[in-house]
Amino acid sequence: MSDPLLGIVRVVTSDDPAFVGAHGAAIRARYQIATTSACIPDQPHGIHDAVTERRAEPKVLDLAAGLVDRGATAILISCAADPALAAARAALPVPVIGAGSAAAAVALGLGGRIGVLGLNAAPPAPVTAVLGDRLVGSLRPAGVFQTTDLLEPGATDRAVDAGRELVAAGAEAILFACTGMTTIGLAGPIRDRLGVPAVDAVLAGGLLASYAMR
Repeated sequence: MSDPLLGIVRVVTSDDPAFVGAHGAAIRARYQIATTSACIPDQPHGIHDAVTERRAEPKVLDLAAGLVDRGATAILISCAADPALAAARAALPVPVIGAGSAAAAVALGLGGRIGVLGLNAAPPAPVTAVLGDRLVGSLRPAGVFQTTDLLEPGATDRAVDAGRELVAAGAEAILFACTGMTTIGLAGPIRDRLGVPAVDAVLAGGLLASYAMR
């Protein structure tokens, strides 16, 4: 039997190995899971609307299959829209986890009402489907339209400001509906400044993978 290895599909194209491997590094540090990461081609701004999601889906499926061929015993699609999740689950012989539905499931486990921070005014469909009537609302940080905008100066402060609006509306936890929020380490500022739990979609996916792989 192969040793457990989580294959991570990044949906932002980059030739920077540290960037591509950042989500895997976060999961390894938290859960002591071996990871291998790769990114889909030709999408330098990732997935941020229906058009870019449709464009990404066949690439995600191909990349996930390639990671399994290279020894991955489970797959995490590191995108809160869960692109190609159903297709990958049908096609691959290993567990496949979507970061969005994983984050929503973990958020529900915390109890209370959930606010969502993402790239659009509406949450990704997989997040909405899981949260149901526990969803308080969803906001996009000012000036953030695609995941790479989170790397701009001031983006963390603007994301915290949006989170503060959600807390004022009754949110008792904040769910990140963009895995780029993992890349910038947003969970710490949300917890420290707003005093509520922050559900990081990448780490939520890693948590479920830790169950699926062992």
